[in-house]
Amino acid sequence: MKTPVKHFLFSIDLEDVRLGATNGLSYEPRVIQNVEKYLKWLNHNRFTCTFFIVGETAAIYPSIISEIISEGHEIACHTMHHKLISCYTPAEFEKDLEDNLAILQDLGAKDIIGFRAPSYSLTLQTQWAYDILKRLGFLYSSSVLPTKNPLFTGWPQFGKSPKITDQGIIELPLTIRSLGLISVPFSGGIYFRLLPKKLIGYFARKQRHNEPLIGYFHPYDIDTEQEKFMQGGINNSRFYNWLMYYNRGSVFDKLDAILDYGYKVITYKEYLSIEYNGRV
Repeated sequence: MKTPVKHFLFSIDLEDVRLGATNGLSYEPRVIQNVEKYLKWLNHNRFTCTFFIVGETAAIYPSIISEIISEGHEIACHTMHHKLISCYTPAEFEKDLEDNLAILQDLGAKDIIGFRAPSYSLTLQTQWAYDILKRLGFLYSSSVLPTKNPLFTGWPQFGKSPKITDQGIIELPLTIRSLGLISVPFSGGIYFRLLPKKLIGYFARKQRHNEPLIGYFHPYDIDTEQEKFMQGGINNSRFYNWLMYYNRGSVFDKLDAILDYGYKVITYKEYLSIEYNGRV
């Protein structure tokens, strides 16, 4: 019997990390060259993925958004200004998403149905956001970290598996695995860079076939040449700033290792069409 393909919901949170730093625009822009590297890897493997795009970043780099669209990748929202949901009132959040949708649509994106909250900030306290997502026509979110986070709240009570919320939004939480007494979202970002390749491979092999491997990456996660500065959103912690730069050169090698375990990258929209068609 043929082994079923495992779905890897690899995605890019497309933001310009400089915008969160003090005097950030004085540093070299690095988004385009890093996105091009991701596109090269995706094209080589004949994959399309989902890009969760910050509106203000799209405004700075419209050409790369057009290229992403032309190559058939899914476009989804990541807010206009990359602020935690808790920083908004409901009315401000709705306006922000409307602006995010508008600029992406102006650049040629169609049928936008997905959303990701910055820093996975959709929590028990901010779940009012689902009402707004529903009202604006979104079908899914991938905005929940179902464990505690050293910088932000997380939502441990949500559970590890995708589910349909009371509002009818499909929530696809970040994949986590237990490592001793803690749970780690091993398949994206800092965690992916920090953990050894063999451990990531072990976790990936343990993932059940009927549940997707959900991960996230940023342009800076592969940028080995970016100049050093204090990143925003980490409370000026030198330790977290060190982590922001740590092991960026390891990402593609680890991604290739995941593919070796039978994973195929697909868009979130394609995954929904496979698993939830007719249920929303």
